[in-house]
Amino acid sequence: MATSIQSLTRPVAGVAPLAETRHRKLGLGLGVLGVLLVTVAFIGNLAVAGAADAADTLAWTFGLTTLGFGTVKLGIAVILIGILVRLWHRIDSVQDSLPRLRAPASPGPAVGATLRTPYGVARTTAGEPKPLPIHRMAKVMWAPLLAMGAMAVIGGFIVSLAWAGDSASAAAAAWTQGLQFLGEGLLLSGISFLLATILASLREGGGRVQASLGVTVQTLRMPTTAKVFMALMMLGLMVSIAQFVLYLVVANGVSNPATWFAFLGPFREIGLGLLLAGSVMALATIGTALGFQFHRIRQLVTLGA
Repeated sequence: MATSIQSLTRPVAGVAPLAETRHRKLGLGLGVLGVLLVTVAFIGNLAVAGAADAADTLAWTFGLTTLGFGTVKLGIAVILIGILVRLWHRIDSVQDSLPRLRAPASPGPAVGATLRTPYGVARTTAGEPKPLPIHRMAKVMWAPLLAMGAMAVIGGFIVSLAWAGDSASAAAAAWTQGLQFLGEGLLLSGISFLLATILASLREGGGRVQASLGVTVQTLRMPTTAKVFMALMMLGLMVSIAQFVLYLVVANGVSNPATWFAFLGPFREIGLGLLLAGSVMALATIGTALGFQFHRIRQLVTLGA
């Protein structure tokens, strides 16, 4: 299973690097579909604005809005998968062309040395660096998280239709919100793991290119932004799971559901906010990793080691 999941992020054998993949069109299509769903919900809300009996409409539009957000997130995930495929095309191309551009070989740093670069501290090894635990996890977990997130968001939308038929039902409201925001959290976690997979591919590919030249492999140590990314991602996922559990408590009957809903609304948003903040840290780390790789390729072209 792990191999089949990882194959989704690699180029298909025999496909030219410049050939357009389906990821871009599919991702953009999902993004447009998500915006359309949110627009329909917005129009539905406008239609009942100020009406005394708007609760039924607000129930299904809530579900549809969240479903639209989830669809956009799936579009983002598909685009990221396409970026991973393109990234490996780039790695293969660099590995093929760099030997012809490389300067005459010169002595490089010793194996086991610690180097300071413009992009942080790097360490040297004789061959490709071993994958980090978070990278191994990311390569396997992004697909199940996206699948479970999509199912939870769709399930919550279906429950929202039942909530629309009985807008006074605290249980239906709790199930709808708990399921959908668990789904949103899982989708964002899947996106986070895709970003981590991009980082893993940059690390692995950079090591592979250097090893193919027979030079000492330089690998950037995990930047602080990457550590913050992991912490925020894990904390955000735990909050998303916790809010679902608390909504289940409400669905099973509590004496004051309004108080619970007032707390759980911002609590679930905190979980999504943490996941989004983690994504910002991941993107910052990707920028650092790309800068380091350009720095390393320039060294090989100009110095040969």
